[in-house]
Amino acid sequence: MLERASSMRDVARMAGVSLQTVSRVANGEPHVADAKRERVLAAMQDLEYRPNSAARAMRRGAYRSVGVVYHSLHSVGTHRSLEEISERAAAHGYGTTIMPVAAASGRAASSAFTRLGEMAVDAVIVVFPSPFGLDATLEIPTAVPLVVLGPPQGGGSSSVGFDQDGGAVQAIEHLLELGHPTIHHVAGPADSFSGAARTAAWRRLLEADGRRITAYGHGDWSAESGYTLTRRMLETERPSAIFVGNDQMALGTYRALAEAGLRVPEDVSVVGFDDVDEAPMYAPPLTTVAQDWDGLGRESLRIALSMTHGGAPEDVNLPLRLIVRDSTARYRPA
Repeated sequence: MLERASSMRDVARMAGVSLQTVSRVANGEPHVADAKRERVLAAMQDLEYRPNSAARAMRRGAYRSVGVVYHSLHSVGTHRSLEEISERAAAHGYGTTIMPVAAASGRAASSAFTRLGEMAVDAVIVVFPSPFGLDATLEIPTAVPLVVLGPPQGGGSSSVGFDQDGGAVQAIEHLLELGHPTIHHVAGPADSFSGAARTAAWRRLLEADGRRITAYGHGDWSAESGYTLTRRMLETERPSAIFVGNDQMALGTYRALAEAGLRVPEDVSVVGFDDVDEAPMYAPPLTTVAQDWDGLGRESLRIALSMTHGGAPEDVNLPLRLIVRDSTARYRPA
């Protein structure tokens, strides 16, 4: 027969104090005399009493837990943002409940919201690589605060994203200032919000400046797709400057150029996007647009905790910064 677990009443009886005093000690509240607190803590230890955190949460209306919904950890940004959210949450005394979903879709996210609601969290942060808000199946939860890492969703939710347009503009203007007659583009996925924003900025700036525009399809953020698209480009022309959708794809671009006997940056300047940890180790070190993934996670948690205390929803767009290294140079006619 299993022994009955010790109760708060048992602790109060052993310590010779009231139930209210035991409750205050269990909840870490002040205004308890040191002598009484010591007797209560000793009784808890002797009786192996464990406070029922779930019951306390129900009484308080707070669980001190943040739910995070994500689709894939393959992305460097997703991985780093999740780490920052978890570490910052712990520093604020919150636990983190991670909820992976099989697809980056509104339906999958809505299902995860329901499951997290059953697991009792105070707020939900969503980390998806695509603009799932365009999916009509997404149902914005109203019971708990929601923060999306990406474009604004409305419906009372908050969002934290990067100024993708501003970052791409810095990359394009850098190459134009180096005198390149036009800039070729190795594009990211068409269904990615960030990829589409970078491509749109590239096209807008070149059209406004009367530069020639050529397109070669869309990659999938992988080095292999960057290699394939660059090979396709080199079959018809020789570029002098390439703006690549992200740093991983730029690695494939490097290889395709090397196989074609073209040097970076002497023959072709290359700019990436993300500033992954390996970017300074590329040969040559990659000029790229830096995204502060730690800052993204940090800001999303700040807003989530603010909303749990009655703060208004926020839509924040974090600035990006061009990091100039050795993969770009002034244009020299072939």
